[in-house]
Amino acid sequence: MNDNVRPLTRPPIRQQTIVRSDVEHTFDVFTNEIGAWWPTRPFSIGQAKVVAARIEPRIGGRVYETWTDGHEVDWGHVIAWDPPNLFGMTWEILAAVTEVELRFTALGPAVTRVELEHRGWEKLSEDELRAATSVPGGYEAGWARILESLRTRVEGA
Repeated sequence: MNDNVRPLTRPPIRQQTIVRSDVEHTFDVFTNEIGAWWPTRPFSIGQAKVVAARIEPRIGGRVYETWTDGHEVDWGHVIAWDPPNLFGMTWEILAAVTEVELRFTALGPAVTRVELEHRGWEKLSEDELRAATSVPGGYEAGWARILESLRTRVEGA
């Protein structure tokens, strides 16, 4: 094998939004109220069965959804917890575990930038990547919609 050949890497998905709220409130709504603003249809495993989504606020905590019958399904686990600036989690609903990180940056007393990075796509085979991104717009469009839902909830709360 040629030592100059490097494995193909796939760039992370990066999205951001500006929220008219302070950084503490924005982080709090993201982590403590995720079940109220996350669009579980279509962005969940259980779809119409989902009655709640939760984040256990600590390193190693679960990020999961609860169904009408009480069944719980993990989305991932918390790998970065630094309120109100940083939240990171494994994303365990794909064929391989990837990571999602959100940074919350105060731009003023009532303005926060939320930056999202979803990385680790190189862990997926071409077929797995194609299946994961087969919906219109794929994860790029999905994360944009999720951040918009967060912004709407924070600004309306």
